[in-house]
Parts: sequence; structure tokens; C-alpha cells
Amino acid sequence: MADFVKLFDGKKYMWDGKEVPSALDATDIEARYVQAGFEARVAGEGGGFLVYTRRVAAEQSAAG
Repeated sequence: MADFVKLFDGKKYMWDGKEVPSALDATDIEARYVQAGFEARVAGEGGGFLVYTRRVAAEQSAAG
């Protein structure tokens, strides 16, 4: 079972719950999340790829 939470560069990301079979598909999904205002990362795991996302709260992003 994949980790639902993973740290990248000291920031907490949440797995979107779907395993993607190819790196190309995972990169496409990652780009769609970024376009929607999320930070996103792809991690290879168990022969597939997982997309992890995070979004900074509006208050936090305005303050810092």
C-alpha cells in the first residue's frame, strides 16, 4: 500500500489515491494539478507512479 502522505523538500503532500501505470500519464496528471493551483510531485512506486499534491491555504500564501 502506498503512503498517503509523503514529504518532498520538507513539505507535506497527499497522494491522490490513484496508481498510474506510466510516467507520461503521471506527468500529465501532475501538470493538470499545477494548472489548477496545486503543487504536485510524481513518485515511482511498486512498478507504477503516484501523484502527490498540496495546496497552500490562501492566508498562508498571502503572508509568506
